Amino acid sequence: MDIEKLKEQMHSGEVYFEIEELQKEQAVYRDLLFQFNHTLPSKTEEKNEILHQLLGSFGENAYIEPPLHANWGKNTFIGKDVYVNSSLTLVDDTKVEIHDYVMIGPNVTISTAAHPLSAELRIKRAQYNLPVIIEKNVWIGASVVILPGVRIGENSVIGAGSVVTKDIPKNVVAYGSPCRVRKNLE
Repeated sequence: MDIEKLKEQMHSGEVYFEIEELQKEQAVYRDLLFQFNHTLPSKTEEKNEILHQLLGSFGENAYIEPPLHANWGKNTFIGKDVYVNSSLTLVDDTKVEIHDYVMIGPNVTISTAAHPLSAELRIKRAQYNLPVIIEKNVWIGASVVILPGVRIGENSVIGAGSVVTKDIPKNVVAYGSPCRVRKNLE
């Protein structure tokens, strides 16, 4: 299969099958991730330079506390004044948008990747991806899991330990497994 066509499928929501050429490209980003995670804490400028190479974008005054885990990195776009605590896991096989002023607690997982329910397709390592969008000024509590295709609305708070399976509107507090709106903030 043509590598460019496969990349288009990765971002389309269609089922696709990974090929070795993709893994070779992915290795470049994993090397950058390794460098980031093994750079001394005092080397802030060096760490930020690595993040600018690794991520799709890394906004002004944004901060990520290592370790960071990512399938790619290049598919994640981080706005300005974003704070990410330790052990963020990005299954960023397609686009992850983290808008300005977002705060993310420790041990959060953001996943864009899913697998078909069909056992026949799963045995062939079939996958599809849906983007995740976290809008401006959202606070994500510790140990939250955000599943593929979710959008979290501006100014909302997601309580610790939640599993976010569907969109959350703006200006709410939501928590639980599955995550549900519990309170309006307006």
